[in-house]
Amino acid sequence: MNPDVVVLGAGIIGAACAQALRARGLEVVVVDRHGPASGTSAAGEGNVLVSDKEPGPELGLALASRALWPELAHDAEWEEKGGLVVATTPEAAAPLRAFAAAQRTAGVDACEIGPSDALTHEPHLNPEITAAVHYLQDAQLNPVKATRTLLRGIEVRRAEVSTTDGRSVTTSGGVISCGAVVNATGPWARHFGVNVLPRRGVVLVTTPIPGRIRHKVYDADYVGAVASGDADLQTSGVVESTQAGTVLIGSSRQRKGFDEAIESRVLKALAQRAIAMFPMLADVPVMRAYGGFRPYAPDHLPIIGEDPRTPGLWHATGHEGAGVGLAPATGHLLADLLTGATPLVDPHPFRVDRPEVMV
Repeated sequence: MNPDVVVLGAGIIGAACAQALRARGLEVVVVDRHGPASGTSAAGEGNVLVSDKEPGPELGLALASRALWPELAHDAEWEEKGGLVVATTPEAAAPLRAFAAAQRTAGVDACEIGPSDALTHEPHLNPEITAAVHYLQDAQLNPVKATRTLLRGIEVRRAEVSTTDGRSVTTSGGVISCGAVVNATGPWARHFGVNVLPRRGVVLVTTPIPGRIRHKVYDADYVGAVASGDADLQTSGVVESTQAGTVLIGSSRQRKGFDEAIESRVLKALAQRAIAMFPMLADVPVMRAYGGFRPYAPDHLPIIGEDPRTPGLWHATGHEGAGVGLAPATGHLLADLLTGATPLVDPHPFRVDRPEVMV
């Protein structure tokens, strides 16, 4: 029996699309060359964030996802730990407060706190910070476990995909006929006709120091790095712990194709920024570093919807570093559009025929 939908890509976005489509009663098959969470989804920190998004369509998608995740994240190390964004210079304080004020008008729980209150939340934080905002809605999960949870009960086939016409998929294991195809191949999505590029990111992992860092904490300049289209290396201070007690240190952004090399200058820059926020990290050993490729769209918005050039071909990609946080709402929205249901959020900003993303 042929499936109703074939989803290309078994990362967090493909898994969320498959889960949402399956929940509508459709028969779904997922195809991935390496299996679940083997690419971008395994190379992130598992962040579910609203704190880094300005008012607009992406924030709306993030808030919708944040409401959906708790029910979906069973067995995925779900933590509603909250986030803390700090200004490390006098000049950064006013823009941080203005950004938070704008977010509050859009429904974000962003609480301005003083440096002393920030130290109450994070006792090891550098006391020289100039301002802070506490984001109660920020959360974290294990992205590999979350992906596997979403795919539970859904057939996943390991195969290379060469072509699709929206009604069939040609793979290394043969041709699969279907009613529709979803391109959820992340940074490799350009192969199927949308302008998505890989943007390299690297994360440091320390030895365990349980309880020393309680929230996701990042420097206010992280927001600017997320929104930038600069191809050169950009780093910002991002520090958070896992349930195992290890500390994840980011973040870097760099457009250099699919070059997997980890550069020492990136590791040094990340370590310096982390120590500037948490001086005690200078004495904590780093166990390892890993990197991955984020699916970067030039206008910094996900691509969700049917391709007008190829009926039956749908796209769900371009989330860059926000894929984990945006996954449930992306899957829900795509399933709404594919089945003709009322969309969860306004789909127009994410449409495929935007000039910036058509190739």
